[in-house]
Amino acid sequence: MTLAPAEGFSVTATDLVRSFGSRRAVNGVSLSLAPGDCLALFGPNGAGKTTLLRMLGGLLRPTSGQATIEGVALPGGAEVRARVGLVSHQTMLYDALTARENVEFAARMYGVADVRQATQRVLQRLGADSFADVRVQSLSRGMQQRVSVARAIVHEPSVLLADEPFTGLDAGGASALTGMLAGLRDSGAAIIIVTHNLDEALSLCTAAAIMRDGRFVRLDSTPIPARDEYTALYRELSVDAS
Repeated sequence: MTLAPAEGFSVTATDLVRSFGSRRAVNGVSLSLAPGDCLALFGPNGAGKTTLLRMLGGLLRPTSGQATIEGVALPGGAEVRARVGLVSHQTMLYDALTARENVEFAARMYGVADVRQATQRVLQRLGADSFADVRVQSLSRGMQQRVSVARAIVHEPSVLLADEPFTGLDAGGASALTGMLAGLRDSGAAIIIVTHNLDEALSLCTAAAIMRDGRFVRLDSTPIPARDEYTALYRELSVDAS
């Protein structure tokens, strides 16, 4: 099952497989996303969603199959990393540094021209500027998540891979993140969001997939079923079957 191929693609995958011993965490996934596409990826724990994102982010080699980011074959190297923003389920921030220092460090690693300005801009977009100079170890989980997202987008990636980005966020934080993701999508970034938050993801996505046992068991592109209908489909295909 694939998304319709598009010229000028941002992300492609063809028959991606990733095995851990005898278990196939990802089992023959194919997709392609054009600039401005947003794929919401749903499924029960253990469905293979995070493994798929890690392969598309160049962090994990596929057992078989191929994937590209803007035409560059994965896992790639610095060229791919410069184009991708990755939000992990775990924030992976440096606890002893402040929120600002964490984002500035990432900006320097990505070679951002004006590190201080770029950092301040992205912290403001996510409502994190009020605690920018607080050490991460003193921040709540939701605050840390805002910093994690800011770090992932400080270099203005053309592809964003987000694994449970709404984790720990209150209503205000979720709203700020949704607005930021919508802005990235509208500016031409290709986005994949792994989440259990159907409301926020369905409001953003141009395509939605349900994953189970390493495969896409359903994939919808515009028009996507309404929330109540999609919730029932999700329950039938993933929750009740898990």
